[in-house]
Amino acid sequence: MSITLDILFLKIRAYLELMKLRLAWLVAFSGAFGYSLGTAKVEWRPLSIFIFAAFCIVGAANIINQIIEKDLDKLMKRTQARPLPGERVSVQEAIWLAVVLFTVSTFIFLVEFNLRACALAILSTILYGFVYTPLKKEGPIAVFVGAIPGAFPPMIGWVAATNQFGLEPGILFAIQFIWQFPHFWAIAWVLDEDYKKAGFRLLPSKGGKDKSTAIQIMIYTVFLLPVGWLPYQLGMTGINSALVAMLFGVLFLAQTFHLMRKCSDKTALQLMFGSFIYLPIVQIAYLLDKI
Repeated sequence: MSITLDILFLKIRAYLELMKLRLAWLVAFSGAFGYSLGTAKVEWRPLSIFIFAAFCIVGAANIINQIIEKDLDKLMKRTQARPLPGERVSVQEAIWLAVVLFTVSTFIFLVEFNLRACALAILSTILYGFVYTPLKKEGPIAVFVGAIPGAFPPMIGWVAATNQFGLEPGILFAIQFIWQFPHFWAIAWVLDEDYKKAGFRLLPSKGGKDKSTAIQIMIYTVFLLPVGWLPYQLGMTGINSALVAMLFGVLFLAQTFHLMRKCSDKTALQLMFGSFIYLPIVQIAYLLDKI
């Protein structure tokens, strides 16, 4: 009996790893941020349902990504031990899990929320799984394409809460869209050698880890400063969150100048962690300012 339970536990653990549990929760939080900002009053039941649906759709997209890249993941040190290349989960199992998660999520979005939010969730999955993933071997264009579904969560949250498109969800999309370029290129800088083993060419400069790439990272980060101010200008949040967004935007920008000076893996790693701090801090500030 204990052996059976151990096997079951290991299988469940492999499934959660396949879904990229931590990433899925972070993206679900980003969607919940948009939902909470869009709704007049935050109620825990619909918010919890939304988070679960968002978690499922992100998990499905992550599984699709890993199914397509199964053989490439075997080539990279960072991904060799994942459930599919490590043969802890079969491709058939992964497909079924993705189908179940996708079906459950889209059903919830459609029944509990609205058709627009459901359509955005489906589009996000298609773009991430079937467009961005194959493009990673083609060049830096993949980063631009991947940034689109990557910026959808807060927009999906707002639309789920309001059933309306408009400037407000567009601004939430823009902030997360722009943020992804310095965020992802910092990751690509740190993992460049590993990515090359799988044929991924994701840094924007032909020279790879050079000053040209650092300059392009800096340029995108500059745009976060005015865009981060727009929720206040539109009356979505107050002045306090605008000041927080400006402060952390300036600190984030300072890290890009440090990268331009050093052009080292260490400074790229620092920038990567800076990007992890920037987005949730700014989003939480927007929420608290609304409350």
